[in-house]
Amino acid sequence: MYEMPEKLLRLGTDIDEGQLRYHRRRVMIYKEFTFDAAHHLYAYEGKCNSLHGHTYRLCVTVSDMLDETGLAIDFGDVKALVQRAVVERLDHQYLNAVLPPMNTTAENMIVWIYEEIARALAGRRATARLERLKLWETPTSAAELGREEMES
Repeated sequence: MYEMPEKLLRLGTDIDEGQLRYHRRRVMIYKEFTFDAAHHLYAYEGKCNSLHGHTYRLCVTVSDMLDETGLAIDFGDVKALVQRAVVERLDHQYLNAVLPPMNTTAENMIVWIYEEIARALAGRRATARLERLKLWETPTSAAELGREEMES
């Protein structure tokens, strides 16, 4: 059972500013997004060559060193960055028309998404890194990509 504290601990009285950062290690955080979009595949024999839609799910993993307050990168900052760089551009769109010329497979899309998020993140904080992305096209089918694959 949770007990209510007698008082809230206060900065400067119960904890010093120098104690807010517990360590100096790189930490990964992740944030998930969804967007709905339509597409079709070129040069594909099967039902995906017809126009159809998906509710895509995107998991973004970012790492950074902790700042003086103990945060690596604020979840709200990641949300705003990914919304602007990717989600707002793809949500409720015909992907074949809004993405660069490509077959709109999850495998192609995830590389484009990585490039867009990495570019946006580079302008935020020099030590922040995009570590991994996972893009689900259906609840059971996804493409995954990491920094190591993009840098090789």
